[in-house]
Amino acid sequence: MTLIIAEAGVNHNGDEDLAFALVDAAVASGADIVKFQTFNAKSLATAEAKQATYQQRNTGQTESQLQMLSRLELSYDAHLRLQAYSKQRGIGFLSTAFDDLSLQFLLGPLQLNLLKIPSGEITNAPFVLQHARSQRDLIVSTGMANLAEIEAVLGVIAFGLTMPVEAKPTASAFAKAYASKQGQTALKQKVTLLHCTTEYPAPASDINLTAMDSMAAAFGLAVGYSDHSAGIAIAIAAVARGATVLEKHFTLDKNLPGPDHKASLQPDELSQMVKAIREVEQALGDGIKRPAPSELANKAVARKSLVASRAIQAGEQLTAELIACKRPGTGTSPYHYWDLLGKSASRAYREGEPFAE
Repeated sequence: MTLIIAEAGVNHNGDEDLAFALVDAAVASGADIVKFQTFNAKSLATAEAKQATYQQRNTGQTESQLQMLSRLELSYDAHLRLQAYSKQRGIGFLSTAFDDLSLQFLLGPLQLNLLKIPSGEITNAPFVLQHARSQRDLIVSTGMANLAEIEAVLGVIAFGLTMPVEAKPTASAFAKAYASKQGQTALKQKVTLLHCTTEYPAPASDINLTAMDSMAAAFGLAVGYSDHSAGIAIAIAAVARGATVLEKHFTLDKNLPGPDHKASLQPDELSQMVKAIREVEQALGDGIKRPAPSELANKAVARKSLVASRAIQAGEQLTAELIACKRPGTGTSPYHYWDLLGKSASRAYREGEPFAE
């Protein structure tokens, strides 16, 4: 089954009560995991870092990233309470770290066994290396990246997973680790790549879902999709295309202030998406083409048999004018039509009676 991550992200607006309500909404939707973001604003951005265009558009104000992010922080203690509450509610808990101290918090007090490397950090080789050296399972989002950049980050991860801590990180060492049998084995055991388009909301013309196929072919790793599109259609299509992980932002109200609310699903939409994905998974089946149990009873009704087109006397030569193909399909298959032509009827037949020659 596809691992469905309900991305609460920073849609709590720094309000712990709102964060708890997001956990409840994720549980109600049927998602597997609720995910937050862990960061210290001052460690994440300089005072000069500008907002992205979509952040200005979605918040309706122009300010520095630092000012914006400072309002969106959750304390480490709040994370611990959210994790405990998620466990109590029966949903997985995950958070993405954006700075070194926050990563250590995820590894230490939170003891997460699965880590997410966000798209903006995949060129941050020292930070990626810390993730890899934790030996945790990794989800790597690839928004804004090309195949060469993805291969480069996989080299860092392969190095971190397979080399001792005292080994010196270098570009050549990363490439060697990636090319090694040990490195490839470790990557297949530990890493899932997520295709992603880093825009909020991402226009359908920029989604390029078939890039999932290219990534799977290039790297031989499990591939999923981090969806920033509007609505649920593209997320469902990604699962039908083979996404093993699906991540989607959600909010309690798209009209709340903040950078991500407008590009997020509301709780009812999140529930619809999860329900649709589970139906798609059932519909995908095992790929073996055979009659489904539910259609077996319809074979006789829908298919046809060879029948007499009029009354036929015993010994009469069977010609095309005397043979018809009609429902039901309980008699001789029309595949034997040519076998009957030219034969003498072994007995008399009523009009419409199935042949038994």
